[in-house]
Amino acid sequence: MMPANRSLDKIKIPTAFWEGLRRVGIAPANLIGSAQIPVSAIQDGASVSTAQFFAMWRTLVDISNDPAIGLRLAIGLECAVMPPSFLAAYYARNFRDALQRVARFKRLCAPEEIVINEREERCDIAVKWAHAEGLAAPPALIDATFASILELGRKGTAAPLVPFSVELARPESARDFYEQYYGCRVRFGAEANLLSFHPADLEKPFASYNAELLDILIPELDRRLEQQSHRATLAEQIKWVLRRRLTAGRPDIRSVATELAMSERSLQRKLTEEGLTFQGLLGETRHQLALEYLADETLTIIEVAYMLGYDDQNSFFRSFRLWENQTPSAWRAQQRHQARLQPDTQS
Repeated sequence: MMPANRSLDKIKIPTAFWEGLRRVGIAPANLIGSAQIPVSAIQDGASVSTAQFFAMWRTLVDISNDPAIGLRLAIGLECAVMPPSFLAAYYARNFRDALQRVARFKRLCAPEEIVINEREERCDIAVKWAHAEGLAAPPALIDATFASILELGRKGTAAPLVPFSVELARPESARDFYEQYYGCRVRFGAEANLLSFHPADLEKPFASYNAELLDILIPELDRRLEQQSHRATLAEQIKWVLRRRLTAGRPDIRSVATELAMSERSLQRKLTEEGLTFQGLLGETRHQLALEYLADETLTIIEVAYMLGYDDQNSFFRSFRLWENQTPSAWRAQQRHQARLQPDTQS
């Protein structure tokens, strides 16, 4: 049975992130160099994967030597540098409307899901990542997301909103700074990351409400969301077939088209219409599987190369260097090192 459709694992880093780095005195080139992210992420606005995005946030804490850097980055960002998908929320009718718009359009920026759970006594907000592949979202990224949501509420309502509660799944750090910012007690070592609001706060009107601007922004955002959904559907169907066929050798577009019950010409036309290429999807599938297989220490690198459909180990090495800017062995060693440094958030 085919798995549920997911957004493509591509994150285009918003201008707000780079502007935030400069505001706190961190050179973007220094960050991506330390995190081993391709420089095209800055120069050309190229997308990065969820794993790469997480690596950037972990590295950001290391080079800043500030565990609360995510919070500091999000505080004070100007609306002008926000992506349209988030900017539209500032013109919502009230805080509830704004949260719902963020949850709906956030997927245009990243395969990130804002989960809103309204209950009688509180409204809980959590964040899920579609392609985390078992990795926990970096604490600094959680901080930036929660602070962005709170800043949205405070700026929109022009009132000093105080959350019902804040729960963070990490060891205690910089408690005074966190509690001063949020205005409430912060619970560290929680089972999950949760930002909660009082139900009455959701009803507070936005001083920045602008129906005319929403009439302009929302149809375009809806169009982009629908376009992305179609693109993800086709891409994920193809990648689902590729994942199953790679161990039997290098699959070609004809065999994939046959399994999808269409002609090779029809599949090629659909790919062109969606701005996709078969080789590009094959490369993305191999990249994702390579990270999954290499995370399994019982598999040798030669076995991984074979399972990805490569004729020899050297071909796999060349591809992996293009994806991760390092060898498979170096990537494995880096993951082991990070695992040793990862705090136990389950206790």
